[in-house]
Amino acid sequence: MKISNIKDPQKFFDVVGKCAGRVEMVTGEGDCLNMKSKQCQFIALTQMFRNAAIDNVGIIVSEPSDINLLLEFMLTV
Repeated sequence: MKISNIKDPQKFFDVVGKCAGRVEMVTGEGDCLNMKSKQCQFIALTQMFRNAAIDNVGIIVSEPSDINLLLEFMLTV
């Protein structure tokens, strides 16, 4: 799944924290970052401040039900 236009990363990370399984962000270089990891969240925030938003990145979830949480977040952004 692709996500875009995340201007409130803390709210996004709160939603990620509610997910039952792993949530990974795929970087432009093809690396997978575990979004439940505080260190990886810091990396994502660094990228956001460089680009003014987390935009058009791939997300991989291990639990299908977690897709609904992320989609609901994206619809409210």
